[in-house]
Parts: sequence; structure tokens; C-alpha cells
Amino acid sequence: MSKYCFIIPNYNHHQQIQEVVAALGAFNLPIIMVNDASNQTTRTVLEALEQETPRLKLVHHQRNQGKGGAVQTGLKVAHELGFTHALQIDADGQHNLADIAPMLALSEANPQAVISGAPEFDDSIPKHRFISRYITHFWVTIETLSFALKDTMCGFRVYPLAPCNALQKKVSLGKRMDFDIEILVRLYWQQTPIIFKSTKVTYPEDGASHFKLFRDNLLISWMHTRLFFGMLLRIPSLLRRKFPL
Repeated sequence: MSKYCFIIPNYNHHQQIQEVVAALGAFNLPIIMVNDASNQTTRTVLEALEQETPRLKLVHHQRNQGKGGAVQTGLKVAHELGFTHALQIDADGQHNLADIAPMLALSEANPQAVISGAPEFDDSIPKHRFISRYITHFWVTIETLSFALKDTMCGFRVYPLAPCNALQKKVSLGKRMDFDIEILVRLYWQQTPIIFKSTKVTYPEDGASHFKLFRDNLLISWMHTRLFFGMLLRIPSLLRRKFPL
């Protein structure tokens, strides 16, 4: 029987987090929030929120690891607590909470699959983020020899925890903005089904972005280099999937 929870990575997001947690209450599911060494103001807000929200479990990083590191901690804790699936959602309010119910329904109907948001953006998306998505999509198509992965940068996903746990034990995944891309490509490589659900994404005007233009683009470039050479080793199996005998 499937057992679901939410995972929220949080680094210095305290403005919208109370509203996000309150909205998630409609689903009556446990929430694992990973405080990625946030400042004291955010930590105080999160600790107070934990006290008043019985279903919320707060996990603290003593040093900042990045969004990917926080999500990986959340996935590990969720698996250890006996959950079978976890829905990752951002703390800054940019994800459309109205899509949670259909994403959970898709997951229940396809329990072996990752259910990933396929973003529909409005004019609030920063231009450099929009351009980087097209560059990444080009490289992901090469790394998978497929157009199957419609988007790999959206962090709004339902993960089946068994294949994620197995992958985390085999590979050291990126811990910052490279994580969302890498885990989806590697799950595709190990033949985990991936289903996409269209979702509207808005970047709040008062939202704080932790995307560091130079650092994160460098990390993503290095990740694509690793994945490209990983693809070369997997060409026979990827082609067999594309052209089954």
C-alpha cells in the first residue's frame, strides 16, 4: 500500500512558508521540511511552525548544502520513516498547489513512476532562467537519446522512494540546482517510468531566488559533461529502448 508525504527544502524562505504549509493541510499528509542552514529569522519561524503543526517534521542541516542536498536528505528521511512516495514542493510559493491532487492521483494510478511537473510559465520568469531551460533541454535530449523528458528543471514532483533510494546509494548526485536535472536523467537511465503533468509556475515578486548565475551554471555544465559521457556508455541500452527488436 502506498504511503505519501511532502518534502519541502527550505533555505531562508519564511515569507510564504506558513501559507504553503497551511494549504497542504487539506491533504492530511505528513510534511518533512529540511532547513538547509537558514538564518536565525527563518529558523525561528520554522521551529514555531513545527510546534503548531503536528504533521510537520523539521530536519536541520548544520551547514548549507543547496536545494539538491536538502531534497536528498528529505528523500532519505522519508524512506527511513517508511513512506513509499514523496511529493517535492518548493517553499517559496511558486508551485501551483491546485495541481497536487491530480499529481497524487496520477501517482496512485502509476506507483512505479515519477510524476513531474511540466511548467507553463507566465511573464514573471526571469529571462536567464527561461533561456537556461532550453539549453538544458537540448543536452538532456542528447543524454537520453530521447524527447521523453519534457522538462527536467521543475522541482514539483512525486518521487517513488525505492528507486530514488537505490540511486542515492549508487551515485553521488549534485546538491545544488543541478540535482533536479541529474536525478531525472539517471532515473530514466535505470528505466523508472516518468510521467509529466502540465502545471503553471509563477515567480513571486517578493520571492528570493538562490540561483547563483556563475556557480550554478558552472555546476550544471559540469553535470551535463558527466551525463554526456555516461550516455556514451549506455548507448546500446538506450537504443534498444528506442528501437526494440
